[in-house]
Amino acid sequence: MVAKREPYEVPAIRAFAAELTAWRGTMSKVELAERLGYTPQLIGQLEAGKNIPSEQFSEDADTFFKTNGLFLRLWKLIMETRRLAVLPPGFSKYVQFEGQAGTIRTYSLVLIQGLLQTEEYARAILLTVQRPDTVDQFVAARMERQAILTRQKPPRLWATIDERALHSMIGGREVMRGQLQHLLEASKNPNIMVEVVPQDAEAHAGLEGMLALLGFDNEPDIAYTESAGRGQVVEDAAGVSDFHVRYDLVRGHALPVAESRKLIESILEGL
Repeated sequence: MVAKREPYEVPAIRAFAAELTAWRGTMSKVELAERLGYTPQLIGQLEAGKNIPSEQFSEDADTFFKTNGLFLRLWKLIMETRRLAVLPPGFSKYVQFEGQAGTIRTYSLVLIQGLLQTEEYARAILLTVQRPDTVDQFVAARMERQAILTRQKPPRLWATIDERALHSMIGGREVMRGQLQHLLEASKNPNIMVEVVPQDAEAHAGLEGMLALLGFDNEPDIAYTESAGRGQVVEDAAGVSDFHVRYDLVRGHALPVAESRKLIESILEGL
């Protein structure tokens, strides 16, 4: 597997990295690589948590260090939790916060937000970036996230969407029809406000990419942004404040809820 620029956040991968470093001890990476038949670069990537070990490497490490199957067991745990392994860095942490938030403000430039995606729309997106045999678990996880919107005390969601996302033919015409209809139904809920930034809006701060703001009853807000497959959770007060300003600037270009609903209806009618 190709190494990542940033370490994986998955605990099982971190545990594998720590154990490999500990068992190597004072032996150099070059020496260990020669004895196992791998490159020093791979050893370095695995110890840094920037690459996922193979089953064969795990078995070879167990044989060499005589660990009674330790590395193979860790590899199996990594495979069981591999859904997390391919998520953007920072996203799993964001999802944990999302489930506790009382208010959620999001802006999406090219795709409809995950909390408002249909299963078919989500599947069409995930099939472009995941192996077919893993897509089902990713879709299930995304649908599970949406349960917060229908729980006994749901968060208030402001979903600001660029009109570009409504015209993208993700999954084909029927999938998009279902997705737009779902948006309209969701917008009828008192806790969900769907607002559309029209395509003819002048240049605005949202062109930099998606963003999300989470509010809590007794804790400071946090922000999240994602681009080029990399996610970042922002918790410092100054950084979060900047994201609030950016979101307000974007939302200033959005149509009111009622007008946004009419625009979605018109796009749906044209499909």
